[in-house]
Amino acid sequence: MEPSRNEILFEDITSINNIVARNFNIQDTTSGTRTDKWLFRFRGVLRNENSEQAYEEIANLLTRFHLKPLFRVENGQQVIYLIEDLPAQAPANKKINIILFIATLLSVWFTGGLLALESLDQGSTWDLIKAIFLDGWPFAVSLIAILGAHEMGHFFAGRYHKVNVTLPYFIPLPVISPFGTMGAFINMRGIPKNKKQLFDIGIAGPLSGLLIAIPVLFIGLSLSKVLPLPTVIGNGNAFQMEGNSLLYLLMKYITFGKLLPQPVDFGNVSPFLYWLRYFFTGQPMPLGGLDVNLHPVAWAGWAGILVTSLNLIPIGQLDGGHILSTMVGKNSRKIFSFLLVLMVILGFAWNGWWLWAFLLFFLNKIPSQVADEITPLDRKRKMLAAFMLIVFILVFIPVPLVILS
Repeated sequence: MEPSRNEILFEDITSINNIVARNFNIQDTTSGTRTDKWLFRFRGVLRNENSEQAYEEIANLLTRFHLKPLFRVENGQQVIYLIEDLPAQAPANKKINIILFIATLLSVWFTGGLLALESLDQGSTWDLIKAIFLDGWPFAVSLIAILGAHEMGHFFAGRYHKVNVTLPYFIPLPVISPFGTMGAFINMRGIPKNKKQLFDIGIAGPLSGLLIAIPVLFIGLSLSKVLPLPTVIGNGNAFQMEGNSLLYLLMKYITFGKLLPQPVDFGNVSPFLYWLRYFFTGQPMPLGGLDVNLHPVAWAGWAGILVTSLNLIPIGQLDGGHILSTMVGKNSRKIFSFLLVLMVILGFAWNGWWLWAFLLFFLNKIPSQVADEITPLDRKRKMLAAFMLIVFILVFIPVPLVILS
């Protein structure tokens, strides 16, 4: 009969110490108290320069004691904690994922059908339902494909690294949301082994989503038309304009051969200063000028760019936060705080940033965790991180939506 965990811990302390000592020059050892989350703490220096290999060897040998090592750096010193390795969690209920996916598909389909309608006056109620059903699928398929690619990128990266991750949970939100959904997410139920794994899982989503969003947006723009903007907004009416990222401006320029929206004139400022102000504030509204009237597929593509930009914000538990934390470690929290201040400033142009800053302030308190914090990112991943910073600059939308009523 296999001894209990407590019996193993008391009877085999010497064996456990020897396992750690094979790869770690131990300077001092401490046993945890009842209030500590760890059982043993070893301070010292790794004997093996390959910290990733050292972690594997120690972790594998400690499996029979039901212990898991955590590699940390504290005050410039390498530390190994041993914690109780909890049993693997039971698989998530996939029925919930399927139900939410179907509900979100219907919600997005309904929203896409409304976007495609030129008027709600379709005759009978049945004719309205039929029009929504027949015309809503291009938007629904486009947006679900983008969101699905993003989340499945996380999912497959997690499974590749043998991290316990769930299938995507889609969030339906008909009528209230301009997209019919609040997006999707996966639940990471295990801790990645090291920064490399966390980096791969974090970056796989935005890259996968963009690979679908960019061609979808190009297709949607090709189906869209450039039309005059209204000169005035009547009482009781509202007019909405989507915000611009550098990538979106470039894609519109490639498609239509001009920067859009195109104002009637630039007033008393140069075109450069006009665009600089408009890009970051959404003002002044170019009423009477020209802009692209987005086809529902283009709207889905633009939404995909927006989702990518929001997820790449390098704060907290967002994909960008995971990427940044793997690069600079605990120093990332200082950068997070600085970015939150910038979001508050941007909120004066689009007050939605204040809500985001509020939510991310609390997400920032939840650190990204890996079992091995000693193993650094390799050169290829650092180069990819620099590339993603460029991508974030290209897709970031300072003022996502401007509504004039």
